[in-house]
Order: sequence, then structure tokens, then C-alpha cells
Amino acid sequence: MPENPSKQAVEEGLALMPKFDADGLMTCVATDAWTGEVLMVAHMNEQALRRTIETGEAWYYSRSRRALWKKGESSGHTQRVIEMRIDCDQDAIWIRVEQTGPGACHTGRRSCFYRGIPLRQVGAVTLEFLDAAKTFDPAETYSKPE
Repeated sequence: MPENPSKQAVEEGLALMPKFDADGLMTCVATDAWTGEVLMVAHMNEQALRRTIETGEAWYYSRSRRALWKKGESSGHTQRVIEMRIDCDQDAIWIRVEQTGPGACHTGRRSCFYRGIPLRQVGAVTLEFLDAAKTFDPAETYSKPE
């Protein structure tokens, strides 16, 4: 990546020049390739981005574990990337994926976005469950053999 690329080069050029934040990460939004449903938002570091491009499988960086991970490596619920886009200033990624398995969320749901935030409320806000049915049992899916 060129040092200090011009705004024109970043926004209008054809060279991939990802802009990672101070922690070396960029946000990645994963949507279902066929329905458009938002499945999850995660982060990619340079290695996750490179592996996703090279393999066509979704790779992410876990901030909590501070580790690279391939989606589905423990659950079997993988994501095959159908299309990958980068935003105008190259600091966010959008991937359209074919989700294998019953869900993308570690809570046992298809999507991580299963609660709504009601609008036009004053004071304390109470979330609403939307599309919140569990599609798999996370205790079984993520259990570690002893």
C-alpha cells in the first residue's frame, strides 16, 4: 500500500488500500447473500482480510480473544463469501455470504441482530425481541470435549 495515498486514489482508484484503525482493525458487516439479512458485524485485521480474499471463506479477528478465527471453526456454521466490497474511504468491509448451518450468532440465533430499539422514546429504553427464536443450542454447538 502506498504511503499517504491521495484521497482521489483511495476513493476513485482500483488499488485495494485498506485503512485499519489504531488497533489494526476494520469493521466488517456480513449479510446473507440471498435475503440481504444482516447476520453479524465483526472485525478484520490485515491477516483476516487477506485470508478471506485468498480462500473465499470468512475470517475475522476476535477482539476479546485477541486471535484470528475462521467463521465456523468451532461451530461448523461457516460463511462462504459470495461478494466482497469495501467502502469509499476503504475503512469498512461488506461481505455477502452463504451461511452454512442454522445460525451466525453465538447466542444460538440466525442473526446477531435479534433485538429492536424502539424509536421516539424518552427516558429508559426497553429493547424488543424481533426474530429472536433460537435456531441451535449454543451449549451443544460450542461445547468442548473433555
